[in-house]
Amino acid sequence: MEDQVFGSPAEKLVLLVDDDVSLLDLMSHVVQNEGFRIDRAVDGAEALRKVEALGPDLLVLDMMLPGIGGYEVVRQMQALGHGAIPIMIVTGRQMDRQSIDLIRQEPNVAEFLEKPVRPANLASTIHRLLKTRPPSRGEPADGGL
Repeated sequence: MEDQVFGSPAEKLVLLVDDDVSLLDLMSHVVQNEGFRIDRAVDGAEALRKVEALGPDLLVLDMMLPGIGGYEVVRQMQALGHGAIPIMIVTGRQMDRQSIDLIRQEPNVAEFLEKPVRPANLASTIHRLLKTRPPSRGEPADGGL
């Protein structure tokens, strides 16, 4: 019955990784409005440092990053002992079905979305993966003061 228990988004840290700062700003806004704590990284090396330092509950990861690419981040997280942290791939890169299937087979890849991602879809997917409920509209995500 444990599957039925939903946690609070405020207890979850989502690390957003994308080199497109305007998209990162949009995703940050959407995810914070859902009540999650967030941190951000603009490349693979920064993402790996923050995974190591913060132990996020979820990574929202672009595949096309400068330096260390998204797929390498996925593999290095496994090698560094962070393979239990779920990863949601969000990419604008046109990929063939075989490449997508290869990425989906990685044990820590929980979801694969292609850009452009609708904000509502991003929010609902994060809630589903982290087993949280959206905040009630009309009251602040943190429950208010």
